[in-house]
Amino acid sequence: MEPEPNLWAHPELRAAVALEDWPALLKTWRRLTRSSQSKLGALVGLAQPDISAIENRRREVTSVEVRQRIIDGLGVPRELLGVRHEELPLPSLVLPGMVSEADAERLTAVRKGGLRLDTRALDALDALLAAHRRAEDTVGSRTIAPLVIAQFEEVAALHDQARGALADRVVKLLAEYAQFLAWMAQDQDNAPVALGWFDRSYDWALEAGYGDMAATTMSMKAHLSWSQGKGRRCVRLGEAAASTAGASEATRAMAVQMAGRGHALEGNADDAYRRLDEAQQIIAAASDAPPWLYFYGESWFAAQRGMADLHLKEWSSAAEHLVTGLAGFAPSFRRDRAWYGACLAHAYAGAGEAEVALATSLSVLTDASEIGRPHAWEELHRVAGMLIRRRVPEGRALFDALAALD
Repeated sequence: MEPEPNLWAHPELRAAVALEDWPALLKTWRRLTRSSQSKLGALVGLAQPDISAIENRRREVTSVEVRQRIIDGLGVPRELLGVRHEELPLPSLVLPGMVSEADAERLTAVRKGGLRLDTRALDALDALLAAHRRAEDTVGSRTIAPLVIAQFEEVAALHDQARGALADRVVKLLAEYAQFLAWMAQDQDNAPVALGWFDRSYDWALEAGYGDMAATTMSMKAHLSWSQGKGRRCVRLGEAAASTAGASEATRAMAVQMAGRGHALEGNADDAYRRLDEAQQIIAAASDAPPWLYFYGESWFAAQRGMADLHLKEWSSAAEHLVTGLAGFAPSFRRDRAWYGACLAHAYAGAGEAEVALATSLSVLTDASEIGRPHAWEELHRVAGMLIRRRVPEGRALFDALAALD
């Protein structure tokens, strides 16, 4: 099958080329063209086992010859090659269309000192960061993080140009960048780096009087504690975030539900459901969500309530809430659909519904493998373990499906 004419306009492919992430490039190319590993291997002059080893990161592409085979065989456009971290412009080349051509020229001029930083340039940076947040939902943190780090460094360099209100706004933007980078580090299970970025975000938020971001950062630290199994710390950070001055109602709702999930992790059902009920009331009436909580609403809350049910082994309620939440997720939220889909499979397995647990797991297997590592991927392994311990054939089927992509 020949590639579509506009194949190389796809952001995942462009990002993979820019970062020379050959496993991601090969996998994404095959998915977009519906090609087999054998077909791809024939194009680039490699055997199918070699393609499999590269895609699954068991073999690195270090040879100039193999690199060139991939470039020539897939017809990688020359203009996409050779973009290194230090060369990335502020409006990213690998995610086109994020800012207008005029704004791109303005940002370049500001960067080079030919134009003073102004409100319009900061508006363009806000739009760029918002677009990267949404792109990360689709292509994953591993792809987006290097681009955002490069752009964060450029934004930090603009601070010396700013005066007065513009300086305050740059500090706010730095707080938002740091919060996003913390989230992506957390998504890759790198807690020390995540905590470092969270602390920087919190400091900048306080400096700029940005209560909503300060509360968000603390709430996300609660989420990090939850992911580490530290329920009591999750509760304390969630409650502190909810009481932070300047927090919007949407941010408060997120913080209160985190406290509820911390209680659930500790096995305190009454406290968990009390806080979750309160969070649901807040989110239902909230109308002032900050831009970085663009995804947050009743669908996400339903899915997160399902997570609390999982901790309390309320399997049927967990499945019901997770199904409700997933029904409201846009198709572009691939990482989150993989994560909550894996959790739904967990709920079905816990309820003894092995057949539907397997079907649910397989429905998110590709996204969990491509952009859901490590969290969704590990959750699917837990589901396989549950099914195998119950000695049902679906456990071995899921284990084999996972092993094929490990």
